[in-house]
Amino acid sequence: MLPKWFNDWNRDNPTDIYGPAILIGVLGGAVVAAALLVSWGQPFATSSLQTGPRGTGMSVPEFNVARLTPDPDIENIIEDAPYVPEGGEPLAKDIYQNVQVLGDLTEDNFNRLMNGITQWVAPDQGCAYCHGDGDLETYGEDNLYTKVVSRRMIQMTQNINENWSGHVNANQEVGVTCYTCHRGQNVPSEIWFRIAPVNEAVEGWAAVQNRATSISQSTSLPSNALETYLTDYEPVNVHDLESRVSGIIGEDVASIQKTEMTYSLMNYFSNSLGVNCVFCHNSRAFYDPEQVTPQWATALLGRQMVIEMNQEYLIPLQDVYPAERLGPIYGDAPKAACKTCHKGYQQPLQGTNVIGDWPELATTGAPEYATE
Repeated sequence: MLPKWFNDWNRDNPTDIYGPAILIGVLGGAVVAAALLVSWGQPFATSSLQTGPRGTGMSVPEFNVARLTPDPDIENIIEDAPYVPEGGEPLAKDIYQNVQVLGDLTEDNFNRLMNGITQWVAPDQGCAYCHGDGDLETYGEDNLYTKVVSRRMIQMTQNINENWSGHVNANQEVGVTCYTCHRGQNVPSEIWFRIAPVNEAVEGWAAVQNRATSISQSTSLPSNALETYLTDYEPVNVHDLESRVSGIIGEDVASIQKTEMTYSLMNYFSNSLGVNCVFCHNSRAFYDPEQVTPQWATALLGRQMVIEMNQEYLIPLQDVYPAERLGPIYGDAPKAACKTCHKGYQQPLQGTNVIGDWPELATTGAPEYATE
C-alpha cells in the first residue's frame, strides 16, 4: 500500500518506537503513584504498639488505615447530659408502678435514661419492645420477657461499672452502657451458645474438636473453650514444657486436651481485641507469669468479670427467654464473651467514654451528678 521507496527507507533506517513509549509510560505511572501517595497517604503504612523490651518482637503492629479509621458505631453514641437534682423533685418510684431498680431517680432522669435505653436496644420498636402496646398505666406490668431481662441487664451494667473498674477503666474512664454491647440491636452481636460436642460419632477429646466452628475461630481447636473457661473459674494452663514429665494429669500437670483448649481460648482473645499474643505475653517466656505485660492483668480481670456476668446474670435467665431466644442445639441462654463488647478493637468503641452522661448506670447506689 505504501510506496516502495518508503518501505526501503524504513528497512534501511530502523527506529525503536517501543522503548521511548515504555519509558514514558513508566515515568507517567510513577508520577501518578506519587501523586496518590501524597494526596491519600501510604495505604500500607503501619504503627506498632511496643509491649515489651526492644529486640524481642514484642509489638502489636496495625495498619494506619485501620488504626485511624473510627469504629462506625461511635457516631451513634447518645450524649444527653443529666438533670442535676436540686432536691425535692418527685422520684420515679413515687410516680410509676413497679420500678424495682431505678426508683430513686428523679422523674426527669428516669425518663431520660429510659429513652437512652430504648435507643440503645430497640430504636425501631420503641417503648413497646419492653412495655407492650398498652397505655402508660400498663407499663408497670411484667408480662413481657424483654422487660424482665432488661431490668436484670441494668443491674449487670451497674455491677460492671461499680465493681470491675480495674478492667473497664484500666486506661481511663470509659465505662459501659447498654450500647456497649447492643449497638442499636435487640440482641447483641457476638453472643454465644453451647455447641459441643461437635462430633457425635465419637466420645471424649475428639468430640469437641477437629470441626471448624465460629467459637473455635474456624480452626480445628476445641469448640468448648468458652463453655469451659468463661462460665466457670477453671484454671487456664498448658502442659509442662518438658516431655514425659511425671505427675497426675489435672493435678500436677495439665492434659494435652486442656492445653489445646487454652490455645483455643487465647485465639479467641486475640481475635476479639484485634491483637496478637505479645499484647499480653512476653515472647521470650510465654509461660512465665512474672514476665507478662500489664495488659495480661487487665485480661485476667476481664475473664473473671465475664464469668461473673454469665454465672450471676445471663445463664439464670434461661427460663425467662422464649424458645426462639435460646441456643439452637441445647436450648441454653445466650452468654457473653470478650468480643460481645470489644467487637475486634483493643477497647470497646475505641476507648470512647460512654458513661459520662449516664451516672445512673455507674453504680448500684445513688448516682453522683457532676456540678459545674
